[in-house]
This record gives sequence, C-alpha cells and structure tokens, in this order.
Amino acid sequence: MAEISVPTLILFIASIVIAAGVAGVLIDTVSGISNAVDDRGGDVSRSIKTDAEIISDPEAGVYDDVNDTLTLYVKNTGVRTLPVDSATVDLFVDGRYQTSLTLSVVSGSEWTPNAVVRIDATGVSLSPGDHRVKLVVDTDEETFDFRTS
Repeated sequence: MAEISVPTLILFIASIVIAAGVAGVLIDTVSGISNAVDDRGGDVSRSIKTDAEIISDPEAGVYDDVNDTLTLYVKNTGVRTLPVDSATVDLFVDGRYQTSLTLSVVSGSEWTPNAVVRIDATGVSLSPGDHRVKLVVDTDEETFDFRTS
C-alpha cells in the first residue's frame, strides 16, 4: 500500500507546484492587460473630449497671396480647454507640413469650449486653383478645401 501512496503523493505535489506556477503567470498577464486597457481608456477619453472645427469660409479668401499667408479660424467644439500652442496643432497644406504657425484666441485668453482660435500660417506659397488643408488638433483631424485665384 505504501508503494502506491508515495508516487501518488509525488504526483500530487508536482501538480500543485505546476498549478501555482500557471496561476502566477496568469495573474501577471491579466494584470498587464488590465493596465494596458486602463491606459488606452484614458487616451480614448481624451480623444473623445477633443474636437475642433474649421469655421473659415472658403469663399472669403483665406489665402493672402501678397504676404503668402493662410488664415484659418478654428472653433473648439470639444468639452476640454485646449492649449493655444503650435505644438498642439499640425497643419498640412496640399500635403506639405507647415512649421511657421501663429495661434491667437479671437475672444479671450484661453481656447475653451466654443472659443475660436485664429491660425496664421506664413510662408505658404500657393498657385491658383484648388487646395486642401488638413488640420490635426491633438488627436482630432479636420480637412478644409478652398480655391485661390
């Protein structure tokens, strides 16, 4: 009878050790996934709260060909205050990234929800015809089509 008990006891102890190892790995994996979901949830929440709309009139002449300046008015239609900083805004004109941007709040000092910011891009040389602007504010992307003469 003792011969059956010892191998059974060894198998039982081995299965307990293996189960504990598997449980440890699973706990670590689930913890990592949970942290990743929490981080991604924060990013998505911030993205949902950020929204901007280009409210410039394409027929009103947004491009000044004498000074090579493009002027856009952008309204914060999100629920959070955005920084008035060119690092927050990426502007592409006909696929070319614009680096010389000046942002100023039209009324007030902060880009709060429903506030409008004027964006002046200098050094923009455009030929007559149709053009497209892509504006990225934090994570929100907008496009704007206009024509120059």
